[in-house]
This record gives sequence, C-alpha cells and structure tokens, in this order.
Amino acid sequence: MKPYYKEAFDFVNKFHPVPDSVFDKLYEMGTYREIKSNKKLLRQGVIPQKLYFLAKGVVRSYIILDSGKELTKTLINEYMFFSSFRALLKQRPTNTIFETLTDCHIFEIDFKDFYLLCYQDMNVMTVYNRYLEYLILLNESRFIELSTKDATKRYLALRERIHNLDNIIPQYQIAASLGITPVQLSRIRAKL
Repeated sequence: MKPYYKEAFDFVNKFHPVPDSVFDKLYEMGTYREIKSNKKLLRQGVIPQKLYFLAKGVVRSYIILDSGKELTKTLINEYMFFSSFRALLKQRPTNTIFETLTDCHIFEIDFKDFYLLCYQDMNVMTVYNRYLEYLILLNESRFIELSTKDATKRYLALRERIHNLDNIIPQYQIAASLGITPVQLSRIRAKL
C-alpha cells in the first residue's frame, strides 16, 4: 500500500494536471517517514538537501534571534511542501529550524533528484513553478493578515486552517505563531 498516494496526487494536480506515470516517479522519489512530535527536521546552520511534503500533522518553522528568543515564522499544516527554500536554492546554511509540533507523516525528497526531474518532465516543472507562485501569494496574504487583522481574527483563521488546533498545539506555540503573548491568547479564547 502506498501511504497518502491519492491525497498527494490530488494535491499536486491542483497546481497542474500530471499523468499517473509522471506522478508515480515523483511519488517514488519520496521517502515516507512517521516522526514523533518535538523532533527537529532541519537545524540552524545546516545546508538543506531535502524538500518535505507534510501528509499529516503540524510543523513549526522558526528562527532564533541574537537575543536567544525564538521567533515563529509559520505553522505548516497538512498537504504542504516545505523547506528552507532560500537556503536550499542558494545552497547556504539555513537560519530556519523546522520542528514537528505533533506526530507527523512526512515524505522527504532529495531536492537534486526533484530538480533533475523538473528538467526531464515539463509537467513536474510546471507544478514546481505554480507551487512557488502559490507560496509567494501565500506569504503575501500572511503578511497582509498580520498587518491588517487583529489578533482575534488571525486566531480564528488559524483555527480554521488547522483542525483541532487548541487540542494539538501548546498555547504558547499558537500565540507565538500569531505574534502575541500567551496571556493575550487566553483573553481572546475567554471572549470567544
């Protein structure tokens, strides 16, 4: 049995139709792993070599400031590709750390193999290009959300995006991803 085959196929085909034979190559490229919560997938200072596809769970990306404080960049939910793209593309050490917040089911793909497949098959290249466009739009909408929506609206949007959020992720992690304190989050939850 191929775990998450249909879900991954449907996700990829949202960006561009891919023939079954081409998707099979892409799928076989991935190494399926079940990873417990609180495990680091990518550490600061490492040159990334992998592209990840999250099939189940929640992953946090964050950086550590010079002061030692952690700054959450985003929470990654199911059916998303992720990596430290800047470091991956430039082949430089990353400043971003990726950590599982829940038990996760993840596919790891060697980026060089994936990139080679992009040049061998225009369908894969098109999916890759459209996914990068999607990430640009997603990052822009998250910036606008952080800039224009109050904390309550951001919290409600996050709850909508990540099913069962309050029961699977610690309050301080939710607050960090919203750019607020745990006390502020408690007040928001109390009002709701």
